Amino acid sequence: MPELVYPPVILAAKTMFRALDLRLRVEGSHHVPRAGGAVLASNHVSYLDFIFCGYGAHESRRLVRFMAKDAVFRHKVSGPLMRGMKHIPVNRAAGAGSYASAVAALRRGEVVGVFPEATISRSFTVKDLKNGAARMAQEAAVPLLPVALWGTQRLWTKGRPRTLTRRHTPITILVGEPIDPAAHPDGNALTAELRTRLTALVDRAQREYPDQPAGPDDSWWQPAHLGGTAPTPEEAAELDRPGRRTPTS
Repeated sequence: MPELVYPPVILAAKTMFRALDLRLRVEGSHHVPRAGGAVLASNHVSYLDFIFCGYGAHESRRLVRFMAKDAVFRHKVSGPLMRGMKHIPVNRAAGAGSYASAVAALRRGEVVGVFPEATISRSFTVKDLKNGAARMAQEAAVPLLPVALWGTQRLWTKGRPRTLTRRHTPITILVGEPIDPAAHPDGNALTAELRTRLTALVDRAQREYPDQPAGPDDSWWQPAHLGGTAPTPEEAAELDRPGRRTPTS
């Protein structure tokens, strides 16, 4: 079937990049295969991460089908777009169907995008990963690629107001070398390897980032271990505790 929705959305995203004069740094995009299935497993620091993770596959001319919560598909505006781009709805109460859909897409030769942390990391460090990305790569026998994003949290993240008009923001997209799932037959071991590689990529993106906070009031987007005022991983876990209510979550 022809792609009627995805190309215009990509064009709109590129227009946004130009309008905001975002300083995009993309590295490792050649690792995304030009044909055949693959899983892109990205860290998650922003509500906009799917845009930039997908952009990491642009050089290979691949359209990434992202797994996203089913509520997005029920929204009157985003729903038709998500379905038109052939993204994959995730019903957390019935995850087996979503998983099967993703594996089927991979076997058809699609690139599937996953955020294995499941939710945005308030600490801006890599959280514990769900093992779904690793298991689907194993079942479909396709490569698993870690993707590190950094800078996107400065535009829109959990617990902070949107700043979608911010100009000149550096955005880093690092696509790591593919992991062969056959080399890690145990799903937990493959997930551990993914987390190790993803953490290393994110750490590199953070340390090579060209901007520094302008002052104490601007250090919220920097992780605590680099001197920022973002919550520590322990504090972030408490903020994410089920039943806890926060002003913007």
